[in-house]
Amino acid sequence: MKVLHYVPSLAVRTGGVAAYLAVLSLELGKLVDLHIATHDEGEQELETHNAVIHRIPPGWLCYFSAKNLLKKLRPNVVHINGCWQPQLLFFQRAAQSLRIPVVLSPHGMLEPWIVKRHYWTRKWPAIQLYQRGLVKHADYLHATADTEKDNLLRLGWNARIAVIPNAVNIEELPLKDNWRNKRRIVFMSRLHVKKGIELLLEALSHLKPDLGGYEVIMAGEGEPDYVETLKKTAISFGLSEVVKFVGGVYGAEKVSLLQSADFFVLPTYSENFGIVVAEALACGTPVITTHGTPWKELEDFACGWYIQLGVNALKKTLREAMFVTEEKIETMGRNGRRLIEERFATSIVAGKFVEQYKAAMCKTPINNI
Repeated sequence: MKVLHYVPSLAVRTGGVAAYLAVLSLELGKLVDLHIATHDEGEQELETHNAVIHRIPPGWLCYFSAKNLLKKLRPNVVHINGCWQPQLLFFQRAAQSLRIPVVLSPHGMLEPWIVKRHYWTRKWPAIQLYQRGLVKHADYLHATADTEKDNLLRLGWNARIAVIPNAVNIEELPLKDNWRNKRRIVFMSRLHVKKGIELLLEALSHLKPDLGGYEVIMAGEGEPDYVETLKKTAISFGLSEVVKFVGGVYGAEKVSLLQSADFFVLPTYSENFGIVVAEALACGTPVITTHGTPWKELEDFACGWYIQLGVNALKKTLREAMFVTEEKIETMGRNGRRLIEERFATSIVAGKFVEQYKAAMCKTPINNI
């Protein structure tokens, strides 16, 4: 079976979608003849494995370049990653003009919080021009969690949806070897308004008497003006000695930081999956995150806290986590590792995608795989 993934960018700075494909390619490329089409942006890219990379021009030329590439490769399935970019529709049209089935992964970009943001100025015009068509005419959609599937169904554009979680490369995320209290809290994600960072800073401001000796590491990149606003907010809350903005952290440094945390926090408004949650759990670090993510398993596996979005819930949970014993933190950490090994290992997830591709080729109905 030959599969061609299309992703507009593999640049490190883009984070989620590029990182997902880099991890998935590790095992998927062993099961299928894997190709990836993308644009050359002249930036540092995430490394992919077991896949052949093809460069095509962006914009209006994408349709013709995609069609030529597809005629040459003749893949059995095309898998498109993303939303809100016209060239995604161009690539889909090129594939379907050659009768190649298309799987579309929105990657959380059609979650209600995202769709509502700048709705009338950006999203509504895009929906009318191309976004609805991209979703409606896909042979199958891929959702990373049941919550994302439910939100896609509410749109009413396409009900052919398979739920397959993102993959986690557990070999690159070794379990920490001790759970001694280091008085370190870590946030790691793109610095963006949807991540709820202001909520976290406000919650921390109410806990200053308990934060002696603690450091809160904010790891991630963002628009410079927004990052500067966050730094000023931390100062205004009297947290300048506690909160440290360290920029983007990658590779071994990223793993080391996740392992060093007593617990990890992601107070996001909306996340279709939240790969960094899975990475923290794989390292044995308990997680605090919100109902804006699909991570109810934190409760099922007793490996973290799954809370309502808001300052009060964050404040209460942070205080509770700060006073948990080392023994309990270790138990939670080992539970988290077990969750990732059982449900999100790359070999398991890659096999599920192969089943979805077979269903797309045969035009057969598909349920959760």
